[in-house]
Amino acid sequence: MPIYQYQCADCGHQMEALQKMSDPKLTDCPECKNPALRKQVTAAAFKLKGTGWYETDFKNSGKKPKATTESSTKSDSGGNSTAASN
Repeated sequence: MPIYQYQCADCGHQMEALQKMSDPKLTDCPECKNPALRKQVTAAAFKLKGTGWYETDFKNSGKKPKATTESSTKSDSGGNSTAASN
């Protein structure tokens, strides 16, 4: 459930409320008892940092990356050239 920030337009009292998205907006201020509460627009309460879960966990969804013909020829010829040079 999201946490919403409210501020009273009359007395300036600020508060947070844990509500379902389907719950009606709060209107009555707990301090001055006037129906002047307004929901404020706030930033999300979390941030995803680092390389991200998508990149490491779900991007390929279990599929192995395709080998390109270029990389397979380099690794084949690379193995032969090092053996020949030794």
